[in-house]
Amino acid sequence: MLKLLIAIDGSEHARQAVVAAGRLAKEVSRLEAVLLNVGEGPNLYGLYAGPPPYDFEAMQREERARQEDLLEAALTQARACGLEHVVKQSAVGAPAQEIARVAAEHGVDQIVMGTRGMNPLAGLLLGSVAQRVVHLAEMPVLLVK
Repeated sequence: MLKLLIAIDGSEHARQAVVAAGRLAKEVSRLEAVLLNVGEGPNLYGLYAGPPPYDFEAMQREERARQEDLLEAALTQARACGLEHVVKQSAVGAPAQEIARVAAEHGVDQIVMGTRGMNPLAGLLLGSVAQRVVHLAEMPVLLVK
């Protein structure tokens, strides 16, 4: 049995990670997957179209609803790609740290996640979530474009 964590953020690269996991499922007798979306919590900087920033409970409800929508769409896609044993999970925090933490907590064999194609200079200055996960994770990480 192969157990994967698939990081979901709504991007095309994350959708391709689900497709790649579906291909892996065809190669093994049993595959289990955890779909994970990590929210960074309410964004109090810049433009915010939701409730006034002092209504933290409403902001948290909105974030949870957004995460659930992303996870439901990913679950539908995962099943269409042949993944049968899938659970959804959401977390809040620094994405790379949460991905590595949840992967270890679930005892997964591999993390599958998309890359965003960040330009090389920005990648050097800021680093990317994928790059941080590779350094933090105790298991192999499959990066998908």
